[in-house]
Amino acid sequence: MKDRIDRRDFVKGLTGAAIAAALPGCSKDPAPGGSTGAPSAASSAANVPGTSGPETPDVRFGIIALTDNSPIVIAHERGLFKKYGINSTIVKGASWAAIRDSLSNGDIQATHMLLGMPLASTIGLLGAPKKPMVIPWLLNRNGQAITLKAELKGKVQADPKPLKAMADAAKAANKPMTFAMTFPPGTHAMWMRYFLASGGINPDKDVALITIPPPQMVANMKVGKMDGFCVGEPWNARAIADGIGYTAITTQEIWKDHPEKVCAFTEEFAQKNPKTVKAILKGLHEASVWLDDLKNRPEQASIVSRPTYINCPPELILPRMQGNYDYGDGRKKQDPNYMIFSSRNCNYPQPKYATWWLTQFRRWGMLDAKPEYEKIAMQVMRPDIYEEAMKELGYAHGGRNDEPETFFDGVTFDPKDPEKYAMSFAVNSMKA
Repeated sequence: MKDRIDRRDFVKGLTGAAIAAALPGCSKDPAPGGSTGAPSAASSAANVPGTSGPETPDVRFGIIALTDNSPIVIAHERGLFKKYGINSTIVKGASWAAIRDSLSNGDIQATHMLLGMPLASTIGLLGAPKKPMVIPWLLNRNGQAITLKAELKGKVQADPKPLKAMADAAKAANKPMTFAMTFPPGTHAMWMRYFLASGGINPDKDVALITIPPPQMVANMKVGKMDGFCVGEPWNARAIADGIGYTAITTQEIWKDHPEKVCAFTEEFAQKNPKTVKAILKGLHEASVWLDDLKNRPEQASIVSRPTYINCPPELILPRMQGNYDYGDGRKKQDPNYMIFSSRNCNYPQPKYATWWLTQFRRWGMLDAKPEYEKIAMQVMRPDIYEEAMKELGYAHGGRNDEPETFFDGVTFDPKDPEKYAMSFAVNSMKA
């Protein structure tokens, strides 16, 4: 079924960075002055033994208003980029499309990004201009959720199968149910698609799947424009606080320790500025270790809650960052698989994750034919850059992992045979 909002027109309408300041936030108070940039950290030369300074010390970092921007924000605020010679400025984008375009045109040099986006840009997915990008760092694991409207409480929880009859009835009445995600090839889109399909619902034929920027999710549900959405925090918690929705399932319940956001660069920038990229990764490493000490999470929530970053009260951010989940429908849980930033080999850019994304592009008809899985995965995922930076720090990481991954529906992904996996799903939109 065709989306109610044409994706291409919607994306075009959001690419202007000038509208970032107009985005609704979690706070009742607007960001002062409408500025989209955080204060720049003071310039300084790197003072790290055994290394020379970065080629490009002045770096603008893109972020979206989500809690998983924290490693970039904390590295900036705590002077950890400065420690490695990076004069950082943070720019909050209006949408993921705006972030992609800003990275492509050089307005920003590094960015918080959905894992699937560098892959999509590198291969020119869905007609997008080809712009090779690289992922030398995974920012976080876990910590997203699928929110359903309050009227569905008691009817649907972690098992999506009860949605099937509702979706079929709505489709038959020419009033299809509507679900939102944040960008077509991104993480939230894939979690929503996987969840719906596990319940027998084809997201391309049985419902309307629309694109909404993260900070606008709650406002759109509030006016009745959608039945559910998938997004990062704090917007799922915000929907519960506002009484308009509840968490059906967290993404770590779909796939434990799944990859989520990345720190991405254009391939060209990474090739021309290898010392700069490594300096950034070193700052991110220190920030990520700090973040995974739970005693620092209250300070994290206080910092990222500011209007410059998320614009949301810290009390709506902190509980889920500590694993304290209130689903909003009577269920409560102390989740050991809350969002992590460093532990369990979090930051290693595993090629198998890129391979899994390519299988989903294939499954959902975003690719017309079998892709060159290994070649594309190794072009975008750059463990070589990560390993070199961590070696210079003397940090012992967990290395590459090519083990299979099992999802909440019992289906196992084996990265050694991606095409077989992609072809195995009964619910699909495959073209060939």
